[in-house]
Amino acid sequence: MEVVRSIAGIEPVKNLISWARAWSLWSVHLCTGCCPNELMAVSCARFDWERFGTLPFPSLRECDLLIITGFVTNKMAKRVKLIYDQMPDPKYVMVVGHCAISGGLWWDSYSVVQGVDKMLPVDVYVPGCPPRPEAWIQGLHMLQEKIIRNKL
Repeated sequence: MEVVRSIAGIEPVKNLISWARAWSLWSVHLCTGCCPNELMAVSCARFDWERFGTLPFPSLRECDLLIITGFVTNKMAKRVKLIYDQMPDPKYVMVVGHCAISGGLWWDSYSVVQGVDKMLPVDVYVPGCPPRPEAWIQGLHMLQEKIIRNKL
């Protein structure tokens, strides 16, 4: 009987921790191309991305969300992987824009990676060229739902 009570008492704590983790994402951005303009729009007063719990943070050692926008070249791929490896666990990757998802206009180029998912595990894709701020917010909500579903 005591074992059942102790197991039942842990579930609300897991729910609280996953909720707190989902609503306090610190993000680092890898921005190339034209999608950062939409990032500026989603960060401004009309959409105010920070009210959904994400905060851009300059240090990789504290960030748990990597946002990749624009195309990634083969030369940059090693650095992107290094950035991902420096982030603490749990870490999440959000890929934004057609260029990051599939190579974009440069899909047939020898020097462009044909999608970030070839080198990193991607949690959320936000399609568009460039995606509207509403799509960025929807992608963030999808990531938060995924974090809440995947408890400790």
